[in-house]
Amino acid sequence: MTAQEYLQAKLKNLNKPVVIEKPADDQLVDTIFKLVMSKKFRKYSANPELTEHIKNAIAINVKENKPINFTFLHGAYKLWRLKESPEVDWAELFTLMYYINWLKPICEIYKPGVWFDFFVDDFIVPKINTATKEEIDAYIKSYQALMDFLKKYQPDNFKMTITPVGSQFGSVDEFNSKLEADVEKHAATLPGGLPELSKERLAMIAFNTKPTPEQTKDHKWCGKNSLLHDAYIARTKKETGYHFRPDKILVFSQPLPSGTVIAVGTTKDSVMKFWVGAGVLKPKDGEYRQIIMSPGQLEKASFNWENVGIGFSGKNFNKIRVLKEKT
Repeated sequence: MTAQEYLQAKLKNLNKPVVIEKPADDQLVDTIFKLVMSKKFRKYSANPELTEHIKNAIAINVKENKPINFTFLHGAYKLWRLKESPEVDWAELFTLMYYINWLKPICEIYKPGVWFDFFVDDFIVPKINTATKEEIDAYIKSYQALMDFLKKYQPDNFKMTITPVGSQFGSVDEFNSKLEADVEKHAATLPGGLPELSKERLAMIAFNTKPTPEQTKDHKWCGKNSLLHDAYIARTKKETGYHFRPDKILVFSQPLPSGTVIAVGTTKDSVMKFWVGAGVLKPKDGEYRQIIMSPGQLEKASFNWENVGIGFSGKNFNKIRVLKEKT
């Protein structure tokens, strides 16, 4: 089987009905809950508080006859270290397909279906030197195009959307004013006005950001960068009231310290964040496995590029990396 044959088969399988018995009305919430918590997709355990929240969110949506709402949180950029940047690549496609396969059984038994919403960080990203505004715009545009491409393969009652955090503000100026005030408030809660940084946090900053020459001359630049990020997450973004709601189920690839997200990875074999990695095919048993690799992993890996065509015109979708099989 060629890479192209495999990819086309996986796309066609997305809209194949799932054989599942429709439950009685009084069992609908429990059945949807079990589908959401399926260990076939969920990579990590959920604490009791999260489990209760998920079940309550399902019950709210069912009572109101609305789609079950899942909200994924991530940055609206493709990591600058990747040659695929600034647009989406196979990592995003693999992830979207994985989430459709995870939740499409709900669409079979519940007519309102599923609403999978990506709540993406846009205005903040240039301020922490991860990507420019132009790169963010290019990423979101290509991401939306990929979602539009998938509509013909996913169930009709499975809706995916992109909601930029910036859309919750009247203007960039309003966002900037709120963020500036929040940074001051957050700094006032910290000894010395800056967060203490672990080795892991420093490594993450080095991985994501492109510091300016002026910043690198400032020995406190990592702390200032972290303060900006933390104030944004804890105050500016949170206080929009958009995502922390009783009717929304928060999703992420990995567990977060808050314990408020269901962590399902990004493919069957990966938990790597799709926006900081690239999609790769790994040969296995005459087929392939979909994996997402970091820039460091890509540098160490041995692979071939295979030309493919799936009918999507994105700049990163005319060829794909295929790992070389070990001999």
